[in-house]
Amino acid sequence: MIVPLDDILPQVTRPARYTGGEWNSIVKDWDATEVRIALIYPDVYEIGMSNLAIPILYDILNRDPAILAERAFTPWVDMTAALRQAGRPLFSLESRRPLKDFDILGFSLGYELTYTNVLEMLDLAGIPLLASERGEEHPLIIAGGSETLNPEPMADFIDLFVVGEGEEALPELLELYRTWKRGAGRKKEEFLRAALSVPGVYVPRFYRVAYNPDGTLASFIPTLPEAPAQVQRRIVDPLPPPPIRPIVPYLQAVHDRATLEVQRGCPRGCRFCQAGIIYRPLRERPMEEVLQAAEELLANTGYEELSLVSLSTGDYPGIDRLVRELTRRYRQGPLSISLPSLRLDSFSVALAQTLPGRRGGLTFAPEAGTGRLRQVLNKSLTDQDLTQAVETALQAGWTNLKFYFMMGLPTESEEDEAALVELARRLRRMAGEKGHHLQLKVSLALFIPKPHTPFQWLPQLTPEEAQPRLERLRQGLRRAGAHLSWADPRSSQLEAVLARGDRRLGRAIYRAWRKGCVFDAWSEHLQPQKWQEALAEEGLDPTFYAHRARPLEELLPWAHIDIGVSPEFLKGEYEKALAGQETPDCRTGPCSLCGMQHWDKDCPKRSGAASRGSQAHLK
Repeated sequence: MIVPLDDILPQVTRPARYTGGEWNSIVKDWDATEVRIALIYPDVYEIGMSNLAIPILYDILNRDPAILAERAFTPWVDMTAALRQAGRPLFSLESRRPLKDFDILGFSLGYELTYTNVLEMLDLAGIPLLASERGEEHPLIIAGGSETLNPEPMADFIDLFVVGEGEEALPELLELYRTWKRGAGRKKEEFLRAALSVPGVYVPRFYRVAYNPDGTLASFIPTLPEAPAQVQRRIVDPLPPPPIRPIVPYLQAVHDRATLEVQRGCPRGCRFCQAGIIYRPLRERPMEEVLQAAEELLANTGYEELSLVSLSTGDYPGIDRLVRELTRRYRQGPLSISLPSLRLDSFSVALAQTLPGRRGGLTFAPEAGTGRLRQVLNKSLTDQDLTQAVETALQAGWTNLKFYFMMGLPTESEEDEAALVELARRLRRMAGEKGHHLQLKVSLALFIPKPHTPFQWLPQLTPEEAQPRLERLRQGLRRAGAHLSWADPRSSQLEAVLARGDRRLGRAIYRAWRKGCVFDAWSEHLQPQKWQEALAEEGLDPTFYAHRARPLEELLPWAHIDIGVSPEFLKGEYEKALAGQETPDCRTGPCSLCGMQHWDKDCPKRSGAASRGSQAHLK
């Protein structure tokens, strides 16, 4: 069945979200393939097409002639209404087949506020939402992505999670599925049991959860001998070749440019940063591989802008030489180069000045207004570093600067809050004294404690506590001549609840969706009151999940996920944070013994003893 759209597309905004047929998309013969998987990003097309995981897996899977991999995204609300009114199911872009016809639906979970979108897509596809209600005739529902490192809030809806990096794990899983599918009369339950043999696979139904009278987790026990007590995060080393023939969207995507991952991981150890922990160890692509991939990527897409991405692109070894070489090779063509995630230092500013192409503003993330508080965060940036970087930017002609800060950080005081305003005032005064008109923008977000970080035990400010602080900062920054934008504290509260939640949250997610909560990441669609109602009706309190300090000995809902970084290291970093002590970058200082040293070939402690939680990562 091909889902007809000719009568629907004229009714919706941006119909190109749903037509497929883009440059470099791959359409295979449905009947000639053994395993058919839909790769799904649970947000609109423009955002999903900017996600790096989808093109990587799309490229890898479609190289196998026995596998058909297509894409699907959450339709916008007008398309959702049109499909329901017409009684038509949600479909993939390449073949326009109903999602329920695929063998496997693979969701990429990269953000907690997309969880209700997963339910919306399953419902539009005509598939039961709860894993316990799906039969043999329904697709296998799997999920990967960074949010699977606490899979429990979505455990009711997902049959199987792939924990960690999927470049090797997903092909292994599909090969197992292909073998299972060839066996006549075999049951899905048998496949799920067999899938436990693939490292990184977590099947929630094979674990029993118990709670204490106070609501904390009492135990988390496998119910099958083959179900591992600790699910090990998959890590690929070295990085596989990057995709060089990605799909070029018809619409302008959020990141509308060629994207090339130059390295993965970050050893700097910012204590609030989940990505910096869960993507360890640091793995760098050789410069020649980057240059060759850039040449093919630009030729295969027609893009005139190249983004060299990583968690900290300015830390890539020889980044200045790489930029010079790319500039030399494409000096005859209209190539722009962007380097997201630069550090706030004079080197980064000088590097940005050498980039060919359009010049906009510079964006940096000091995170806190005082050196003391940045020390708590393990963000080694002094006030002098910051001032020198801004002075270098002004001298180079950059007068449009944006800074990211957080509010409600551990040990934060009113003095830290006042210092943030004073910093903005001082920078604008310095610019004026040097004859520059500095356009200073400040983006403020409420601190969200995330799993697998040293701050995972700490509480978040309530929206009621955050609001007066936000108002003081708003007034102070306005008087200082800075423009402030901020995230809704109620959105940050929901993110913290879902990030640090346990399996009981599945009932609240389901109830919130039934109340009409979708696109929670979009401010115009967020409905905090309905979420509060859904939680209350399930007997759950957001304070328990988001605003409660957790003892270091408490069993956390994600404790069964072994990310390679040891719990002992995280506890040590937590204690050092409260003491205001820094941990140096392990590339320039001693090994921090985080547990990942067995993966890092250059670590001087590589042969040292691993923590108990990371023994399985030994090569």
